[in-house]
Amino acid sequence: MINILITGGAGHVGASLANKLSEKDNVSIVILDNLSTGKKQNLLPRENIKFIEGDINKISGIEAMLKEQPFNYIFHYSAVVGVQRTQDHPLLVFDDIDGIKNILSIALQHSTQRVYFSSSSEVYGEPVEIPQHEMTTPLNSKIPYAIVKNVGESFLRSYQKEFNLNYTILRFFNTYGPLQSDDFVITKFIKLALENEDLIIYGDGAQTRTFLHVDDNINFTIECLENNYFNNDVVNVGSDEEMRIDALAEKVIEMTNSKSKIKFIAPLEEGDMSRRKPDLNKFRSVYQGRLVSIDEGIRSLIDRFKVS
Repeated sequence: MINILITGGAGHVGASLANKLSEKDNVSIVILDNLSTGKKQNLLPRENIKFIEGDINKISGIEAMLKEQPFNYIFHYSAVVGVQRTQDHPLLVFDDIDGIKNILSIALQHSTQRVYFSSSSEVYGEPVEIPQHEMTTPLNSKIPYAIVKNVGESFLRSYQKEFNLNYTILRFFNTYGPLQSDDFVITKFIKLALENEDLIIYGDGAQTRTFLHVDDNINFTIECLENNYFNNDVVNVGSDEEMRIDALAEKVIEMTNSKSKIKFIAPLEEGDMSRRKPDLNKFRSVYQGRLVSIDEGIRSLIDRFKVS
């Protein structure tokens, strides 16, 4: 039996990963989540998924439960997320450093084979070069969320050097899907458009992002897990289809046949970077299938939200 711990496992990406892994008979999954943004109902009711409500940043109350079984693999996906939320509560974001240290301590206790860490494209900061390459693009982290992700990456490299603890750093670019909370751009735009409400854009809408459907994110991650790819390495996880935010809003309005209007407001003081586009050579070296297109992804979410 392969035992897996997923922190933040009731969230958008964590729950999607748990649900997919739970299809395998030889996998047992423990979910740890404080439900600050995640939802227990995101998880499928399967016997090989065990849920623990708790905060990895404050381990004292849950340490005994986490010692009940060894974990072969740990996916550390727990974090304070959302541009506005992380800017409103920067000290809360820095608490995530305690969670990183706690999870690495647990990994050492269990002789865990590898820790998978959900880092972020935010570590690149305002782009120095496009596309953004894992090994050559300078990291330009300035906002607390990005700084903590950068610190987490450094902890993993240090623990590998000191204790031979293996890791994989997954630098997620914008991943979207049906379990994502409403304060992320694609989900927010679709739900507002279905209600014919204004779509709010910070700044002029010229900022660009690349959007990866969660199915592709999860399929790639499991491919890495099953084939031991990117051991003690970092890899961008995203799409190379770059899109302006105003064009995304227009697309959502068109596809929902909405009466919504686009409303532009003052730009965020910080954190809303002008461009995002990953170098995907490493990603594509192991994941060569066709990615879910942005139109396909938006259409699937529209259909889902209409009946929910």
